[in-house]
Amino acid sequence: MSARYVRFFSEIGLDDVPQVGGKNASLGEMYRELTPMGVRTANGFALTAEAYRATLDAGAVWPRLRALMDGVDPADVADLARRAAEARSLVAECPLPDPVIEDTRAALRTLADQYGPQATFAVRSSATAEDLPTASFAGQHESYLNVAGEEGVLSAIRRCFASLFTDRAIRYRIDHGFDHLKVFNSVGVMKMVRSDLACSGVIFTLDTESGFPDVVFVTAAYGLGETVVQGTVDPDEYLVFKPTFRAGRRAVLRHVRGGKAIRLVYGQGPEAATRTEPTPEPDRARLCLSDPEILTLAAQALAIEDHYSRRAGAWRPMDIEWAKDGVDGELYVIQARPETVASRRKRQILTTYVLDHAPPAIATGHAVGASVAVGKARVIGRPEDLASFENGEILVAETTSPDWGTVMKRAAGIVTDKGGRTCHAAIVAREAGVPAIVGTERGSQAIRTGDLVTVSCAEGDIGRVYPGAASFRIEQVDLSALPRPRTKIMLNVGDPEQAFRLAALPNDGVGLARMEFIITEFIKAHPMALAHPDRVADPAERDRIAALAAGSGSPADFFVEKLSEGVGLIAAAFHPRPVIVRLSDFKTNEYAKLVGGGSFEPAEANPMIGFRGASRYAHPAYADAFALECAAIKRVRDDMGLANVRVMIPFCRRIEEADAVLAAMARNGLERGRGGLEVYVMCEIPNNVVLIDDFAQRFDGFSIGSNDLTQLVLGVDRDSEIVAFDFDERDPGVKMMLRQAIEGAHRNGRPCGICGQAPSDYPDMAEYLVRLGIDSLSLNPDSVLVTTRRILELEKKLYAETP
Repeated sequence: MSARYVRFFSEIGLDDVPQVGGKNASLGEMYRELTPMGVRTANGFALTAEAYRATLDAGAVWPRLRALMDGVDPADVADLARRAAEARSLVAECPLPDPVIEDTRAALRTLADQYGPQATFAVRSSATAEDLPTASFAGQHESYLNVAGEEGVLSAIRRCFASLFTDRAIRYRIDHGFDHLKVFNSVGVMKMVRSDLACSGVIFTLDTESGFPDVVFVTAAYGLGETVVQGTVDPDEYLVFKPTFRAGRRAVLRHVRGGKAIRLVYGQGPEAATRTEPTPEPDRARLCLSDPEILTLAAQALAIEDHYSRRAGAWRPMDIEWAKDGVDGELYVIQARPETVASRRKRQILTTYVLDHAPPAIATGHAVGASVAVGKARVIGRPEDLASFENGEILVAETTSPDWGTVMKRAAGIVTDKGGRTCHAAIVAREAGVPAIVGTERGSQAIRTGDLVTVSCAEGDIGRVYPGAASFRIEQVDLSALPRPRTKIMLNVGDPEQAFRLAALPNDGVGLARMEFIITEFIKAHPMALAHPDRVADPAERDRIAALAAGSGSPADFFVEKLSEGVGLIAAAFHPRPVIVRLSDFKTNEYAKLVGGGSFEPAEANPMIGFRGASRYAHPAYADAFALECAAIKRVRDDMGLANVRVMIPFCRRIEEADAVLAAMARNGLERGRGGLEVYVMCEIPNNVVLIDDFAQRFDGFSIGSNDLTQLVLGVDRDSEIVAFDFDERDPGVKMMLRQAIEGAHRNGRPCGICGQAPSDYPDMAEYLVRLGIDSLSLNPDSVLVTTRRILELEKKLYAETP
């Protein structure tokens, strides 16, 4: 159109940032270029930076603004607030020039023709240096939602112009070296997506904590998206694995149901002021999005990432805001910008914070970052308390807001009661490199101002606040400089939430993925109790099972969903490297401790050599639960497309038992060889070694469990403290069994590894196994680097000895 100050989204793109700012340029790019690719963006227009300049020219406020900004001291919070307020007042009082008004009115009439005369609009700031790959002004300037009528839009435009001088925006420009008067504010006006009647959230096209690049991370909560961005609500979280999604396996890798205690909706009155209200309990108990909706958002996010990456000539992960319209039911992308924190991490430099000792935690929540901080706590109950905050303190609050950015970057650590991993506190913490624990629910009550506390984000997805100064150390290794040994170094992994971080270690895959951790931590109930909840004797336990399975089709469905998501997360993290998943190997006394377990488990005198492992799988007392385990693995391999998963059978005593288990697996959809499925067996019973030629005909590989093998060779109960001194993997008889196992496996063309403690604990055992030609060592993560170096030195020596 011929208007001087207005450009519709169809007329602008990424090359127009100097005229319309990063946010509007990105909206235009998506509307113009990605609509054919399935990315749905509401139409709108940008009021250009020239309109901002013309407005301030008309008000003749440039000299006064320069005087205010030249003298600003970001360390003087009170003076900064005074200068910012005066600057905003100067800009807000500037009248919009007539040509700006005329162009805006004409553009609004065009949108009314498209969306109807009752359409309302989102009026959003878009600074001309905003949302660049090297900086993000996210949350620095104001936006106004559900604005009705031409006069309402014109008023909101003036306030957007003025918001260029919020306290937080001024501080941000100082920190990043921007001239206050050379950053202009374009304003975007677009159809209002009525997420107040549905839901909204944020998408990152990488894992925000580890920087793992192969997932789409989606968050969602009911109502307007500000609750997610500001961290006042704990949202749902979803993961989609990019490689298998692109290959046509449309499955959600993981669902996490958030609390979603409140939602932000429109109230009554001028300019549709917003208000929070409690989320109805039925809505809190379910996920905001269906799987087809999650996958639709993932497809849009990948289209955006691919487009931006092509333009940049390099991978460009994205930070995307989305909203579902409760009127038309469609999913809209309402903002996209390059992600600027996690993607800059050098994954080849491994920095690890290790706690030496810590007392019981006083608060837990979502961990942001992977570091540890110690400091005195400062509980902030209201904005006025910020003036008392001192550098290096631990900021503790119910939630944070963009106005707090100045203080948050001076904190050693951050703890909030509310929020998820994409909330404002989390975003600022990542950008500043500050450990944060969000969504603790009661952190601001458990911690008092002046308390010395330790904020630990070094223990996986769960962050913990400890009383006092916990002892910790920092370890840093350049992984790119570490060569790989010929012997495969694999990992023992139990916690799926650690998987993305652990995958960065130098490794050849997962030699032992334990189901037990997933069952105890994420499922919590006995598998048979979920297969047959009607057989659980205790009514209170039946109620707990019903609560755990709420939102799933049935308790059995809940088991399959959670187990498959846990296994899938590990498999995705290490894809395409092999991940060997050991089927459940609880002992009866351990099973009995699970919810409902007492109704299904017998009391055994010696559970260590009792009803465990393979003996359970085809037994009537566990067969229905084993079918659920198989269904979970089948879902991982077939639906999620993670064919790198191999299955391992533990504690398989006899050949007949092996045949029965393999037949049970086949009946439940896991047939060895079909779809490339490999089935391994633990070599941990002397009979596995004695009859290794027969076992090798039934299994694709062996993994030595040195703990049980030692126990059964020496006849020592490894749970007994009285005879613990006799438990020694280095005993000559045990070493002879290890040699025979490796030689027997190789004689039959089968790989043989070890997943027990021996090579991690004893350097001489690692050397013995390598000399025997073992194919792989599967190690606990904390011993990988030390053992890898040791194996490299040993192999160098061995091959030097070889003529």
